[in-house]
Amino acid sequence: MQQPSPEPTPIILAIDDLRALPQATRLARTSCEGVQLLQEHRDIVIDELWLDHDLGGDDSIMPVVTLLEEAAFHGNPFEIGTVYVHSANPIGAETVVRCLSHWKYRVKRAVAQ
Repeated sequence: MQQPSPEPTPIILAIDDLRALPQATRLARTSCEGVQLLQEHRDIVIDELWLDHDLGGDDSIMPVVTLLEEAAFHGNPFEIGTVYVHSANPIGAETVVRCLSHWKYRVKRAVAQ
């Protein structure tokens, strides 16, 4: 009798400079690391993507948002189940939600902890 295959581990990526986000399978701390992380997962279904707006100093999530927008603009959006925006910056978070929603990414606002 053949054993059923185990369920694949969900791909949960997070980009946040401070939070631990233990549910994440991979974590980036800067926008540069975040862009690289997404590029490494370009042809893989990402179940969840967690984004913080402010990433310390002058860094923000906007280079990552630009990457996602450009991919969608060129007709090849990243395949992401849900993008969660969990920033404590309400204006920045709303900007991310608005930008990604415009390109038909499924985006939800989450409470920053």
